[in-house]
Amino acid sequence: MGEAPQLLYVNGFSKFCHETQQNHANGILHNNNNNHHEFSRFGPENQQKNGSNGNYDSSSWYEEVIDDDLKWSFKLNRVLHKGVSKYQDIALLDTKRFGKALMIDGKMQSAESDEFIYHECLIHPSLLCHPNPKKVFIMGGGEGSAAREALKHKTIDKVVMCDIDQEVVDFCRKYLTVNRETFYHRKLDLVINDAKAELQKRKEKYDVIVGDLADPLEDGPCYQLYTKSFYEKILKPKLNDHGIFVTQAGPAGIFTHKEVFTSIYNTIKQVFNYVMVYSTHVPSFADTWGWVMASDEPLSIGAEEMDKRIKARIDGELLYLNGAWFQSAATMNKTVSQSLKNESHVYTEENARFIPGHGVAYRL
Repeated sequence: MGEAPQLLYVNGFSKFCHETQQNHANGILHNNNNNHHEFSRFGPENQQKNGSNGNYDSSSWYEEVIDDDLKWSFKLNRVLHKGVSKYQDIALLDTKRFGKALMIDGKMQSAESDEFIYHECLIHPSLLCHPNPKKVFIMGGGEGSAAREALKHKTIDKVVMCDIDQEVVDFCRKYLTVNRETFYHRKLDLVINDAKAELQKRKEKYDVIVGDLADPLEDGPCYQLYTKSFYEKILKPKLNDHGIFVTQAGPAGIFTHKEVFTSIYNTIKQVFNYVMVYSTHVPSFADTWGWVMASDEPLSIGAEEMDKRIKARIDGELLYLNGAWFQSAATMNKTVSQSLKNESHVYTEENARFIPGHGVAYRL
């Protein structure tokens, strides 16, 4: 991918500096065609690198657009790497608050300081609810953290990690050193393919299937993997008896839960007999995050039993999840509960909902 170019970010997407002019009074950079996008500030004095290692001075910031009227900024130590794959923009930032942060299509995917929250919540509840999980299929998960957590379970014989983007996987394997051993684990089967196509062609079934996918962005690569037809015709038939499906389901905050969270829940509810949601705050996401777990078998597990299974099944200590937390995380507040109850939208290829922002195809 080469050395990181000197970049600004428009709505989370890269744009080269020579196309901009500076407004020194307010720190906002406008592009020359007078459109209304605002750029994250690497200046005004910050356009010069301090050497060739991607360092910027202490006033450099990265700006992520949360919505049309809301932005979330990270103070930077430096941009470690930047690239564009066939499917997605990729950036690895060294932030002052959250450490190394992986950005895809301008959206925070995980940060060094708190990624354990998201990944423990994504992986462990489903594996602990299952009576004896042996095989796991992870859709997405290119950074390796979801596989890392799944491989902590002593019962696991095989983890398939299927990511569509070779460049993301290579990027993470090279730069995210925390997961370096995961990529070489003897129980990991790493596949570069579209998860839909890969599940279709495989004859084996799985005890747990995990959706560690990017948020559904318009023109992004993932939104079709949130549809009813995919869940019903492709994913569910690949689950063993007692099989469990779990997916990340986007923001679940008081102001954001209607973007995709309630719709993903309602869509999955059309396909599985038992569906539950849970959520927690992820600091680097600047919001409460949601997950949906589903099965044709009851998913109930008590706090004490979950703690017993954690102790018996998992190598090492978990940093976030325990039985008491999970019981509370599965209880939604009144507003979100009502929205889940009233949601009528079902994801289809023709009628999808999207997180604010756009995938790479939008720029081309």
